[in-house]
Amino acid sequence: MQYETLIVEIKDHVAKIIVNRPDKLNALNKKARDELNQVFKELAENKEVHVIVITGAGEKAFIAGADINEFKDATAAEMYQNFRPDTIFYELNRLRKPVIAMINGYALGGGLELAMACDIRVASENAKLGQPEIKLGLIPGWGGSQRLPRLIGEGRAMWMILTGKMIDAKKGEEWGLIDFVVKKEELEEFTMSIAKQIAEMSPFTLQVGKEAVKAASQMSLRDGLELESRLFALLFSTKDKDEGVAAFLEKRKPVFKGE
Repeated sequence: MQYETLIVEIKDHVAKIIVNRPDKLNALNKKARDELNQVFKELAENKEVHVIVITGAGEKAFIAGADINEFKDATAAEMYQNFRPDTIFYELNRLRKPVIAMINGYALGGGLELAMACDIRVASENAKLGQPEIKLGLIPGWGGSQRLPRLIGEGRAMWMILTGKMIDAKKGEEWGLIDFVVKKEELEEFTMSIAKQIAEMSPFTLQVGKEAVKAASQMSLRDGLELESRLFALLFSTKDKDEGVAAFLEKRKPVFKGE
């Protein structure tokens, strides 16, 4: 797969997407957004890919937000189309495969929103996180006002969005925005080790597990427990369940096939 703004690498059932605009701190212009949507679609259908990792090129930034040059002279109608929830994040949200954000620097505005749409967030200790749209006379447009309160609470989200101030990775971990913080030089190895551990599991069971966890924030406890029971029982119809149980009893490593 060849792209102008992305580098895509696939190895050991892990796809790594690198937003490759380091001279612009990997800001998401229209081309990058379109290509991300396209690669999400392609990876969703690629049976060799079990896990996806997203990061940014260089050491300065994960993604430093939208490309502000595109805001000048833009109309309300144009921005509505560009920032609808079914544009850049639609394919990411519908991905049934686990997605890990590997945050290697600034994750601001749309960059933080993209990271929050991922399932696991790993950051280097030098990462900076923020929703600075207020400084442009704007608010987050790709889900920041909705996902951020769910992760860190309404008061802290209100402070970040209404002041536009950044927090560091350590504070992000304390608040629940970041799941793991590691040294800068250990970021790649640590993130890929998580991805590879996940990729060894049954790809079908990974999809079901993600569905169950995602439902927790959308359903009542009662409805969520009912869904979990149905999904748990569903897995007893799979060959991977048979293989997993057999491997456990035989004290060997399972070989899952996604069946």
